[in-house]
Amino acid sequence: MTDQLPVSDKVSRRWPVVSGIVAIVAAVLLGVIILIRGNLPFEADAEWMEEIIEHRNPVWELPSLVMNFLGGGWFAYLVPLAIVVVLCVLRRFWSALFLAVSCILSAGIVQLLKEIVGRPRPEDMLVVSDFGSFPSGHSANAATLMVCLAIIVHRAWVWAAGAAYVVLMMVSRTYLGAHWVSDTIGGALVGVAVALIVWAPLARKLRVESGG
Repeated sequence: MTDQLPVSDKVSRRWPVVSGIVAIVAAVLLGVIILIRGNLPFEADAEWMEEIIEHRNPVWELPSLVMNFLGGGWFAYLVPLAIVVVLCVLRRFWSALFLAVSCILSAGIVQLLKEIVGRPRPEDMLVVSDFGSFPSGHSANAATLMVCLAIIVHRAWVWAAGAAYVVLMMVSRTYLGAHWVSDTIGGALVGVAVALIVWAPLARKLRVESGG
């Protein structure tokens, strides 16, 4: 009995891998361009930040601070860990491995890029953050978690809710002055790329495990 994958299965795995590689290369190239430009914000970055600062309002500050809490610090580690535990309890061990490896790799790549690029954060920040503006760790965490959950749950509404969550996270990071827009784009690219690349070799086992 052969263990070879059907051609259709190979093709279906190929596009996420290619998409993930393209996304990670795009994130790295964006970081290289930022570094070459002396870590200066792009014109679009500066214009967006000016608009944000000019139109800041307490009504938007609270939800942005909530997103700041949800996507960073100890809570950002607790959520994936809790989901991994739940998946293990449900005996979906491959799904738990997929989520854990994706989150760890995503966080590691983000920290590596932060150290290499060394981009200063915007000056007018409303929160305290660590060193390195590019890429946004909050955006990367959100993208990794949401793509993983969407693949595991395999429901259209999870994809929609996840996309909305990632966009809200990206906007909140710029509203709080913690990141330039390009930082959040880079973070989202890293998060999506890692989830897709890690998914590919586990796709068949995840499908069998879910009963698909």
